[in-house]
Amino acid sequence: MTATPRAIELAKAAALAADDKRARDITALDVSDQLALTDIFVLASAPNDRQVRAIVDEVEDRLRDLGAKPVRREGEKDGRWVLIDFVDIVVHVQHSDEREFYGLERLWKDCPTVDLDLPDPAGRQDEDDPYADAPARTTGWPGLRD
Repeated sequence: MTATPRAIELAKAAALAADDKRARDITALDVSDQLALTDIFVLASAPNDRQVRAIVDEVEDRLRDLGAKPVRREGEKDGRWVLIDFVDIVVHVQHSDEREFYGLERLWKDCPTVDLDLPDPAGRQDEDDPYADAPARTTGWPGLRD
C-alpha cells in the first residue's frame, strides 16, 4: 500500500507551509505500509521554541484552507516537539535538539520518502543569522549592530 493522493497533497502543503516559516530538514516518510493510523509523517525542525510554534501555526492554517482539521495536537505547551494529527498525515515539528536525539528518520528508515517539491534553499542566507545580508554598522561595542 502507498500513501493516498490526498495524503500526498496534504504533506506537500504542510511542507511548503513549514518551509515558508524557515523550517529546517523538512522530509516526509510514507509510513502507510507500517501503520494503519496514517499514511505520511512530515518531519520538520527549528532552532528554537518560538519558531516551532510559528511553523505549527502556519501548517494548521495552510491545511485548514485545504479542508483538513487536526484531530489531535500534542506538545504545544513545551514547544519542543509538537505533533499535529490530520488523520491522513501526522506532522512532527521538533526543536533541532529533539530531532537529533529521537531520530525519527532512523526509526522509520525502511519507509520510502515522499517527494515534496520544495523550493531550493540554496539561495537563502545563513539561517542562523537573520542579519547576514544586512550591512555591518558599528555601535562602538564590538559585535553589536545599530
